[in-house]
Amino acid sequence: MRVSRFAPAFVAALFLLAFCVPASLSPAYAAVPKKKSKVHWMDYATALAKAKQNPKLIFVDLYADWCVPCRIMEANVYSDPTVASLLNSKFYAVKLNAESQDTISCDGERKTVQRCYFDTWELSALPAFVLVAPKGLTILTVTDSMSPEEMQSLLFKFLVKEEEWIKQ
Repeated sequence: MRVSRFAPAFVAALFLLAFCVPASLSPAYAAVPKKKSKVHWMDYATALAKAKQNPKLIFVDLYADWCVPCRIMEANVYSDPTVASLLNSKFYAVKLNAESQDTISCDGERKTVQRCYFDTWELSALPAFVLVAPKGLTILTVTDSMSPEEMQSLLFKFLVKEEEWIKQ
């Protein structure tokens, strides 16, 4: 089989079109419904402070502006009344832009959100979630896009282990 000398350039062009086109130009991005989240998101420092006063697990949702599955979850999962009720009453819910250069404390170290995402939480895809104990230590990370039912199931599983994890 003979490969054209233009094949590598063609593959590179396809890659650029598939992965580097701004999300706002993507037809999938335009098709995401614009439902408002019912979750009462707070900033990370506030969640840590509240967790020290009234221990609850901290649920961190990591997203990026270009992440279409993140937008779909925002529209479909965080607007779900059961998911929102669970996050609002049983967790401290935090939403962080994975590309942010804002400094936070992750596992006791001051780093940018982006460095926490890569270095501390060892994540490499979005959407991603981090469960943090009231003392600020990471319990676990999840990288996945979910339906409202899957998120409810995950949150209930977290709550089963909550007492054990809060002691961490």
